[in-house]
Amino acid sequence: MNILISGGSGFLGSAFSHKILRRYQEMGRELQITWLTRDSNQAHPSDITMMTYDELTISDTYFDVILNLAGAGIADARWSDDRKEQLLASRMKPTEALLAFIARSHVKPKLLISGSAIGWYGNQGDKPLTESSGFQADFAHQLCDDWEQLARQATDSGVPVALVRTGVVIHPTGGMLSKLLTPFKMGVGGQLGNGQQIMSWISRDDWVAAVIFIIEQQLNNSAYQVNEDAQTARHTASNKDVKIYNLTAPNPVTNHAFTKTLGAWLHRPTFFTLPEFLLKLMFGEMSTLLIDGQKVLPQALLDAGFEFKHQTLKEALEQQVIKA
Repeated sequence: MNILISGGSGFLGSAFSHKILRRYQEMGRELQITWLTRDSNQAHPSDITMMTYDELTISDTYFDVILNLAGAGIADARWSDDRKEQLLASRMKPTEALLAFIARSHVKPKLLISGSAIGWYGNQGDKPLTESSGFQADFAHQLCDDWEQLARQATDSGVPVALVRTGVVIHPTGGMLSKLLTPFKMGVGGQLGNGQQIMSWISRDDWVAAVIFIIEQQLNNSAYQVNEDAQTARHTASNKDVKIYNLTAPNPVTNHAFTKTLGAWLHRPTFFTLPEFLLKLMFGEMSTLLIDGQKVLPQALLDAGFEFKHQTLKEALEQQVIKA
């Protein structure tokens, strides 16, 4: 199997690459991972092949699967107008490059997995949300929806699409947890606002396992076999070739519960509270990511038979963080 990844060197892409390479090696099966990059001199593991976006425009390499993860971190800076444009462009431009590659390829990939986030649902409080739920419009929703709508265009070339709406990914080497460990270890960690906002999370181990599960399940499903003739494929593709998956654990928690669970695991007090008005002053519009909750459930994964290794936050911290 041959897999192309945009954003391959990132927090999720690198973990996925390492895990699936090891998995296929243990099974005695061949697997080639290629990372898309804008820097031809970027450091990378020896078992990873690199390809620049310029090389992609002329490449005739066949990829069974394309994993599209490129995109600037939504919580890395305040949402100024310029930052919003950067967030959108960092997602749309790599996706456009991948779509152009797919469109001109004679032998099409069997699957495009394209990143998204649970921000697609907008602020809906503690209402349970599954893949069939609607949304509340806000910037996070629009950003995710623009990205998803663009990725869906791969079906015009006969390529099925899996959209993965990711929650808060838990692992000490990146994401939110890596930023919280230091203040919590210093004893100054605490809840945000009233602490009742729901946090839909997933361990990085389970995120990686879920993406591998989606690839193997969908490539083994005859309904996802793509006709190699581009013209025929174009006529047979439709919205039924798009599947949505919430990549979240089945047990979301309140921010208060998350705070207490993390503090207890680290054996540190959690007396502090950052009030809502201060969060809004510090982060502006982006504070919605901290103040407003979403109870997003992984119904599609559960229905497909995926088994989570870390079903509770306590398990994720004890079994994943302790080994890091």
